[in-house]
Formats: sequence, C-alpha cells, structure tokens
Amino acid sequence: MRILVVVLAFLLFPSCRENKKEEETSKMDEVMIIHDEVMPKMGHLSKLVGELKNKIDTTERGKQYEAAMKDLQASNKAMMDWMMGFGNRFDSDEILNGKALSPQKEEWLNEEEEKVKALKEQINTSIAKAEKLLGK
Repeated sequence: MRILVVVLAFLLFPSCRENKKEEETSKMDEVMIIHDEVMPKMGHLSKLVGELKNKIDTTERGKQYEAAMKDLQASNKAMMDWMMGFGNRFDSDEILNGKALSPQKEEWLNEEEEKVKALKEQINTSIAKAEKLLGK
C-alpha cells in the first residue's frame, strides 16, 4: 500500500510543481525534472516487457529476448525502489514547496541526484536495447 501512495504522489508532483513560482531552479527541482523525464517512459517499458515475453524460447535469439526483458524489469524495479527511498527521505513540503533542507538532507539530495541520473541511464539503455532487438 505504501508503494502505491508513493507512486501516486510522484505522478502528481509534476502538476504541483508547475504552479511553483520560483525563478531559480533548485537542486530538488533538478532531481524532480530528471524523474519527470523518465517516469512517462515506464508505460512504454512495460509494453516492451510484454512484447519480449511472447518471444522468449530456448533459442539463442529467445535468450536475448529474455535478457532484454530482465533488463527492463530491473529498470522498472529500480524506479520503484528509487521513488520509495526518495519519498522516505523527503517530505512533500521539501519536494513540492521548496522547504529548506537540513545539512543532512542537502547531502542526501546530492546522493539522490546521482542515483536518479544513473536510473535515467539504466532506463534509457534498457529501452534502447529492447527496441533494437525488436526492430523498432
């Protein structure tokens, strides 16, 4: 249930942040921009998993489909895990309203920025690999 709440909150974050009237982009905004860039790809990622699943067999090509599918599933899990961890570290006022962060949370935000950049790369790479294999 908690993961559902976190996922729903992340889906709502972009529209909430659009109403924010700040001229500067904060580190929190930068992290969330990366999240907002990759989150819409999750539906496409799931669709690719379904396409690959139907092609898995014991042939060498079938094993390639399976490996690509597992990469996509790992990317999906990584996104869900990142959102859960991020939601556990920061509250909605910090994420949505620019509430000042403690020095500890500033450090955590730097860590989260690195994590979300790696996550973006993982998601984009797994999608590209699957699309290439499927001839898209």
